[in-house]
Amino acid sequence: MPLKNIPRDIPQPTTHVLYLHGFRSSPRSTKAQQMAKVMAAQYPHITWWCPQLPPSPQAAVALIHQGTADWPAHSMAVMGSSMGGFYATWVAAQRSCKAVLLNPAIDPARDLATYIGEQTAWHDPAERFYFAPEFVDELRALEVGPLPHPERVWALIAKGDEVLDWREMTARYPGSQQVVMEGGDHAISNFESYLPQVLAFLDLQPGV
Repeated sequence: MPLKNIPRDIPQPTTHVLYLHGFRSSPRSTKAQQMAKVMAAQYPHITWWCPQLPPSPQAAVALIHQGTADWPAHSMAVMGSSMGGFYATWVAAQRSCKAVLLNPAIDPARDLATYIGEQTAWHDPAERFYFAPEFVDELRALEVGPLPHPERVWALIAKGDEVLDWREMTARYPGSQQVVMEGGDHAISNFESYLPQVLAFLDLQPGV
């Protein structure tokens, strides 16, 4: 389901921010919470949305489409962590908007093929969901080629990521702004120290 394309205007200061969490994660993730806290405290005038994504990739992008269809492409930004980074890449391809990618998944269809079956939610092990075989094909359908505006992408990549290969991540986004950290982990436990760079890239303006 393609999002409504809006003329590729030169990006303006960000007025809308979408945050997409990773596989088995939720809006309760540490990075999402840190961003939500900053947005509420310093930028309450800017639209912030961090939805709980359903397990089905097709349903996830339908939710994203429904929630952002009226957002202005020239002043919106999408952030995504891990599988959320994969979804964020799809959004950036559709809308040519700014994107912040945090250890983004490059080939989740390949990586999650072994996760078919019942899964537990990371932030609530009592919460279970089923990752269906057809979800792999849904992920394949969302794969996109080179982004039309790689200069509108800022990626934070940890060489110490224990889940994803940092080399695949850096190679996937040529021409983008990349911060490759020595060590680190998949969760980017030190994300808070990179918040100033994230906020600067997003070009968030204080309220009047």
